[in-house]
Amino acid sequence: MISTKSLQKNTAFSKMTLPKKGSIIEGRVIEKGPACVFIDLSPFGTGIIYGKEYYLAKNIINSLKPGDIVKTKIVEFDNEEGFIELSLTEAQQEIGWEKLKELKEKFETVTIKPIGANKGGLLAELYGVRGFLPLSQLSIEHYPRVEEGNTAQILQHLQKLVGKELKVKIIDVDPKENKLIFSERAAESKALREMLKNYKVGDVVEAEVVGLADFGAFVKFPAISEEEKRKLKEKKEGPIQLEGLIHISELSWQLIQDPSEVVKVGDVIKAKIVDISKDERVSLSLKALEPDPWKGLEKKIKVGDTVSGKVVRINQIGAFVEIAPKVRGLVHISEFGSETKMRGVLKEGQKYKFKVVNFNPKEHRLTLKPIL
Repeated sequence: MISTKSLQKNTAFSKMTLPKKGSIIEGRVIEKGPACVFIDLSPFGTGIIYGKEYYLAKNIINSLKPGDIVKTKIVEFDNEEGFIELSLTEAQQEIGWEKLKELKEKFETVTIKPIGANKGGLLAELYGVRGFLPLSQLSIEHYPRVEEGNTAQILQHLQKLVGKELKVKIIDVDPKENKLIFSERAAESKALREMLKNYKVGDVVEAEVVGLADFGAFVKFPAISEEEKRKLKEKKEGPIQLEGLIHISELSWQLIQDPSEVVKVGDVIKAKIVDISKDERVSLSLKALEPDPWKGLEKKIKVGDTVSGKVVRINQIGAFVEIAPKVRGLVHISEFGSETKMRGVLKEGQKYKFKVVNFNPKEHRLTLKPIL
């Protein structure tokens, strides 16, 4: 093996531009020892991977054999033995970051396999660089449908995706910040955009409830027109499905605290598309297909009036009172001071007299005060 000290005496070598510390250099594996690897870096001499650098790259080194060509990074050009000290891991990371930047610029779709999960999302590695797939960037198919945002259940759901192949795009690369962010939503964006061309705001679809969360209900509906759906039915083939969300405020005209009051998983319902956002999120509504029960109430009720209503629910916010079909007002907890005191006076299922203290039918707001 040739050292840099012996080569530096060579006149031809002295006229050459020497690689600098920190540069990436390619070489051929000469020999593998129990604690070091020698790399032929002709015409510059022999490189060595040893010490800390050897153990950091042990998994990579195990797969190497004499004759293999590798790219390494120069840590020290001329050590005490005259060898060029090299780092395999730093070179791979630097090359990896460059590949990742290129993928981001081209906005190419890549496949990753998550290696871990936390309550915020999934961890994955690509080209030797560890990245993150945030919860918000998961596809609708993989987004956790967890009631009340239970973090333990979210984590449990995400752990099921560890090791599973996911199609993603890179939306942020920053080597200085050691930041690599993946997006599954971005990878399916083009396909979703094409499928959503079959629909527009105002369309009514037949949808199946596939999940419930504290903020609403997830539904699936065909990604094709009704005519195409019929053709597939004749061929006994199922259509590709799109997913959307019916927000809790769009499930019913009346105030509800839990989507399960209106729909259950497995229900097949008619829903109206009320929004298709730029990022291909589809919002639907059940109440848009029903007449507004608040319409015309301003002719019957005004602030200061006494109304009769049935208490349908009591919780930490207050008491929900139904004064007409699907029209509910709120008696705030502050009228009593605590939920315990409120439950001592008002009983669910019972009717009472209330005073109207605030009424806005356009915004569907009604605040009541009990007449005791």
